[in-house]
Amino acid sequence: MTYQPATQPTFYFIGVTTAKSSIMRVFPAWARHLGLKDAVIRGMDFPLHADPQAYRDAVSFIKDDPLSLGALVTTHKLDLFKAAHDLFDEIDPHARAMNETSCLSKRDGRLICHAKDPISSGLAIDNFLPRDHFGHTGAELMSMGAGGSTIAITWHLMRPERGPDRPSRVVVTNRSQPRLDEIRHFHEGLGFGVPVEYVLADRPELNDDAMARLKPGSLVINATGLGKDAPGSPLTDAGIFPERGIAWDLNYRGDLVFLDQANRQKAERHLQVEDGWTYFIHGWTQVIAEVFHIDIPTSGPEFDEISRIAIEAAKS
Repeated sequence: MTYQPATQPTFYFIGVTTAKSSIMRVFPAWARHLGLKDAVIRGMDFPLHADPQAYRDAVSFIKDDPLSLGALVTTHKLDLFKAAHDLFDEIDPHARAMNETSCLSKRDGRLICHAKDPISSGLAIDNFLPRDHFGHTGAELMSMGAGGSTIAITWHLMRPERGPDRPSRVVVTNRSQPRLDEIRHFHEGLGFGVPVEYVLADRPELNDDAMARLKPGSLVINATGLGKDAPGSPLTDAGIFPERGIAWDLNYRGDLVFLDQANRQKAERHLQVEDGWTYFIHGWTQVIAEVFHIDIPTSGPEFDEISRIAIEAAKS
């Protein structure tokens, strides 16, 4: 792919179907509100698990082009980092620990790689998770998909600093074994002491089976991209959510089959059902703050205004 030099301050979105994302309407509204003069957003679409050279070409272009200021990375966080880590002038501690990047920024001519998911996912989780949920209920965590989001979420929820408010057990499922091996290696390196089960689930029925073994109150996460990057759900319609559980879909757009499945059981199973909208807000604002070197609050009236602007822009 040949990239054209940016003619105004440009922020890139590296994903799969970027044109469909609400951010293409939200970013211009945010840019006006935040005073990001002349800044624009451009999508860079890659297929899942793209050729490593394609990732390197994109990173090299951003690094060398003066008006290309940085990027947010979704879906390709692990693959892009693996392919291009030697091109970064600086790698932040989270990115180095998790072998992924969700944010590229520049400072004093240096290209910096960040992993913002541990921060943004933590902000999103703490927004909806009842206080001392795991400590009070003894509940477990099941995250379907062993990519960068699950790495970040499990790190956040398994940290010893949370005291007793940690899952009593973590279950990570994935359609392929290599990703499971990578996240197992990551967890073993942390040594956080929470038992983790790794399940190869190349059929949705196997996710159903893993979910059926969860304790009441457990948190079930769709971190697969199914429903957004590809159609469908990691579960079948026969899958039974844990009683008084929490179902969280990291997606906020797409066919959202997982959310539909959870909502059909919401009353009977007494579920709390959450979509990915707040995760979307925190994920983007954390990266925008880094790329444009500005402060964006994570709560309070200014954050509420940023959220309101996003909702209005997304509707337009």
